[in-house]
Amino acid sequence: MELVFWPIFVVFAVLFLFTRWIRILREYERAVIFRLGRLLERSKGPGIIFVFWPIDTVVKIPLRTVVHDVPPQDIITRDNVSVKVNAVVYFRVVEPARAVVEVENYLYATSQLAQTTLRSVLGQAELDELLSERDKLNSRLQEIIDMHTDPWGVKVSAVEVKHVDLPVEMQRAMARQAEAEREKRAKIIHAEGEFQASAQLARAAEVIAANPVTLQLRYLQTVSEIASEQNSTIFFPIPIEMLRAMGRVGGGGSGGGSEV
Repeated sequence: MELVFWPIFVVFAVLFLFTRWIRILREYERAVIFRLGRLLERSKGPGIIFVFWPIDTVVKIPLRTVVHDVPPQDIITRDNVSVKVNAVVYFRVVEPARAVVEVENYLYATSQLAQTTLRSVLGQAELDELLSERDKLNSRLQEIIDMHTDPWGVKVSAVEVKHVDLPVEMQRAMARQAEAEREKRAKIIHAEGEFQASAQLARAAEVIAANPVTLQLRYLQTVSEIASEQNSTIFFPIPIEMLRAMGRVGGGGSGGGSEV
């Protein structure tokens, strides 16, 4: 009976070793192999790789971009405004061996580095800069974090500030400031309109002064407009210039009749 079980045992042992020695890696995975505790020169994958277990130890490292959400951080800006800011970091492993050897947990290390850098960099900026110059701050954050993660074989491709949570008092102050700014622009536009209107009135006065008959025609036009309204009684003054003109016309007519 013992001779019968030996072939079966050998077959199971071979199948077990075969499943342990052969690994299949996806396109976005790489295998970092340690042989007797020493790192091999290069990572392996993708596809089928051979691992001589138990001599070799394998660590799988994904190469896809990781989207890490940085939790809200309490930050005091340079102009002493307390805000909460959260961000998102995009990074990926470019050197799998260094990501395993140089740092214990590259995901946790990159997350902690992003949080501390976020507080440090944004704490040196003023509130207006934080709200209006996010592209500049994002570039600075990405540059600093990428510089520190480069020894780990991690490439930080982008850092984006997602949301800035302002205190209620600061939101009210900014609303009042925006309202005052809108009122200022409205007054400036109104003053410019008054200036242009006064310039046109000055030109009209020059034209009327050069030709007094223009004033009389304008007066008659105004009377015609008033008469078209549904008013029972209309009181309007007669300019002295018009009376003088009518007097001159009347005097000229009587003089002509006497001569006839």
